[in-house]
Amino acid sequence: MLKIHNTLTRDKQTFTPIDPHLVRMYVCGMTVYDYCHLGHARVLVVFDMVARWLRASGYKVVYVRNITDIDDKIIKRAQENGESIHALTERYIGFMDEDAAALGVMKPDFEPRATQYVPAMQRLISLLETNGYAYVAANQDVCYSVRKFEGYGRLSGKSLEDLRAGERVEVAGGKNDPLDFVLWKHAKAEEPAEAKWESPWGIGRPGWHIECSAMSSELLGTHFDIHGGGQDLQFPHHENEIAQSEGALRPSSSSSRSGACTKHQHPFVNYWMHNGFVRVDDEKMSKSLGNFFTIREVLKQYDAEVLRFFILRAHYRSPLNHSDAHLDDARASLTRLYTALKVATPSAITIDWEEPHAAKFRAAMDDDFNTAEAISVLFELANEANKTESVKSVSLLKALGGLLGLLERDPAVFLQATTTSEQSSGLSVAEIDTHIAARHAAKMAKNYAEADRVRQTLMAAGIVLEDKPGGVTEWRRA
Repeated sequence: MLKIHNTLTRDKQTFTPIDPHLVRMYVCGMTVYDYCHLGHARVLVVFDMVARWLRASGYKVVYVRNITDIDDKIIKRAQENGESIHALTERYIGFMDEDAAALGVMKPDFEPRATQYVPAMQRLISLLETNGYAYVAANQDVCYSVRKFEGYGRLSGKSLEDLRAGERVEVAGGKNDPLDFVLWKHAKAEEPAEAKWESPWGIGRPGWHIECSAMSSELLGTHFDIHGGGQDLQFPHHENEIAQSEGALRPSSSSSRSGACTKHQHPFVNYWMHNGFVRVDDEKMSKSLGNFFTIREVLKQYDAEVLRFFILRAHYRSPLNHSDAHLDDARASLTRLYTALKVATPSAITIDWEEPHAAKFRAAMDDDFNTAEAISVLFELANEANKTESVKSVSLLKALGGLLGLLERDPAVFLQATTTSEQSSGLSVAEIDTHIAARHAAKMAKNYAEADRVRQTLMAAGIVLEDKPGGVTEWRRA
């Protein structure tokens, strides 16, 4: 039985979907004005893994991951580049899709863009205004009155006195309270026309937080199963989503409009999931520290599946420490698994969940998606396959790995794959084949010193030779 750590309750809870056969999941996606970084990679891979396991467990899943295609940073970058917002966001959506595909991330069922849901956001703001939570500030922004929402701070576990405006909460002039946040931003003269919409409160554009409340309710309803995202979104973004989405369904205690809305009877979301931070050499990843890496930069040096394996080898809630040493270790570990797949030709199987390895794998995944423990089962199977050369072990290894989006390539393709940096500085396949042929000729001439020299030359270039029965030599990258 699946258990999920619920950020809201701070414990593992047995997962019981609202509909016994359907899971509705919303994950906060990317703000598309730059290349995706390693933090984005973790969100993409983690919730792809969650969706895969839910489906493997027999659920139908409706997975929504949004795209923020309008906000202050996007407007600023488009103006700096001298291009339209649409041109900027379309380009980086394309780059995001390329990065996700490289990492083996399946497309979500819905990928709504904020600009497509502005009318829904306006309807939600109007409900909040009716229920006494929204007000027009002195600067004509529409703001949310945080102190009117009973229970604000439950997700972050802080009292109102402890809370501070988060990194992306702009302190707008005319707020009734510093904790209040913007629902609708009044237009600025210098902003482009494509960042402006007509509204009951004048021309402007939505604040950041309102978009996810609107898109999730439009696509999944006002009550759904799982909401996910990075740990950095827990406060203020997700805290504010709860206030918006639940506030729209119940009047505030100070609202004078009795009967304006029926009493709110259910939470916005049943299970809140947050993946841990990515650190670089034990420091927080940030542009100011100069340790900020995009997915594309990492994939110049490492195969994309190595990065996916590196992310999944850690439990999703734990901090993930990125370094070349850790990625090198991940590459060596994944190489071990792919090498085990070479000992026999795997067959397509239906997993027998009563089989001991499969049962252990399932127990790990049902324990709050414990991929670290599940991957240890893959290594147990790899060791067994290497000892027995069993088709059964190899087939189960490949099938279980596939549930994590791993081990889906032909072993030779992975073991001989080259990264961008290796393509520019390493030996080509043709050059490697030439060296192997020269070594074979030296062995046939009993010139073993020359054969050893060729082997050492290839080893120095990062190429490992494996002599097989019948005079066949296979190779892989170290």
